[in-house]
Amino acid sequence: MPALACALLLLAALAAGLGPVLALGIGSETGLGDSFAALRDDSYLRQVVWFTVGQAAVSTLLAVIGAIPIARALARRPAFPGRALLVHLLAVPLLLPALVGVLALVTLYGQQGWAAMLVRAFGGEMPPLYGLGGILLAHVFFNLPLAVRLLLRTLETVPGESWRLAAQLGFAPRHVWRFIDRPLIFRAVPAIGALIFLLCAGSFTIVLALGGGPRATTLEVALYEALRLDFDPSRAALLALLQTGLCVGVGALVFILTPPAVPLSLGPGRQVTRPDAARFTTRLHDSLVIGMAALFVGLPLLGMVVSGFRGPVAQVLGEADLWEALANSLRLVGLATPLTLALAGGLLMGARHLPSPARRLLAGLGVLPLALPPIVIGTGWFILFRPMVLDAWVAVALTIALNVLMALPYALRALAPAVSDAAARHDRLCAALGLSGWQRFTLIDFPALRRPLATAAALTAALSLGDLGAVALFGASETAALPALLFSRMGSYRFDEAAVIALFFLLVGLALFFGIDKGLNRDRRA
Repeated sequence: MPALACALLLLAALAAGLGPVLALGIGSETGLGDSFAALRDDSYLRQVVWFTVGQAAVSTLLAVIGAIPIARALARRPAFPGRALLVHLLAVPLLLPALVGVLALVTLYGQQGWAAMLVRAFGGEMPPLYGLGGILLAHVFFNLPLAVRLLLRTLETVPGESWRLAAQLGFAPRHVWRFIDRPLIFRAVPAIGALIFLLCAGSFTIVLALGGGPRATTLEVALYEALRLDFDPSRAALLALLQTGLCVGVGALVFILTPPAVPLSLGPGRQVTRPDAARFTTRLHDSLVIGMAALFVGLPLLGMVVSGFRGPVAQVLGEADLWEALANSLRLVGLATPLTLALAGGLLMGARHLPSPARRLLAGLGVLPLALPPIVIGTGWFILFRPMVLDAWVAVALTIALNVLMALPYALRALAPAVSDAAARHDRLCAALGLSGWQRFTLIDFPALRRPLATAAALTAALSLGDLGAVALFGASETAALPALLFSRMGSYRFDEAAVIALFFLLVGLALFFGIDKGLNRDRRA
């Protein structure tokens, strides 16, 4: 059956990645126990572990605390000029390749950036961007919009009847916060915070680009250095096990703290005026908060766009390396996207007729790549296929496979509700008509799943296009993709050329995302 085949394939891929790491750690000369004991005596490793946990915790705290007033302000203001544009703007960092976002922050907050020039004009000095400060800034830039959107979705589930009752009872803003907003937010914050912590602890590109030295190194960057620079597989195995333990623990916390899905209210709160929205002080507060959020997200993007157009556009666009990197990136996306959709669809659609415990087990298998960092799985594959990794085509295959695992949890999240709803509505009809297999998919399932399939495909394409981790671990010079080209220009301090490549990268990513989304959403039978 498709679900069993997909589950076995996924387990085999994860076992092939984790198995060599465990085997190398256990079979090393020092032994796994001695290796972890040596960790107590290795001050550098202890520093890496504490920095990984510390920067992830502080990034999570800043992102969640900053997101709460923004989400409340947007929930109180369901209609104002530019609200839809702002909500779309908050989605851009989620789709933005990490390196492009890093360069956007460098353009604004770097020593030659707009903010630095403004600070120097008033006699001040901009703190250095590289190091812990830059990592925290980048993590908040990428994850604050995610927290805002998740909290806003939570606040918009309040029934309209609750707001009408609050208005009749004369609730002041403090009462709305105490009895309505705070319980909802506090129930959602643990799972959101754990998810953001997991993303920050597993951050590779941001730390590699903005770390600035050994004092600002995370487990993933240290693991990459142990494999690609020092070629010390035993040390890489130890780091991979540490990273796995950290992420599995937090991933289990995400699973435990995430509440079951709640059906949407028949009277969503955004259709009813909240009793705390009419006061002048509240309107002023919301305007300031929303304006600051728009500036925080929009100014780096605007600075990057301006810098890109001011750079050597003709020179960069005339380079063969750029178009070769684009072709390699599109080739990776073109292969990773359908494979991800096939694996996610096989897991979900094959499991819809199974009992509930089996469905939950398969759903848990699909989320495993989020708990097991892709670079850990890639480390195992690197060790397993070490004699063949230098072959360009093997490197491409492993890069594609790693991109599929990285995007699978997001594709499952986009498809699962729609698949469940389609099964509830159409199973009896299809059984009565004798529809099954490909015939059922083309006639019944695909029209119902068109929109979530488009979202899953667009997300997978955007993630695969901007991923540097797989390219850095397996990438050969013959298959260098856009992230590697951009990182090489930034590493050689050719920021004017990097700005042009980043703008090109951004436009390609947005065109790919919205092209796939709109293309698959178009009903050709109309």
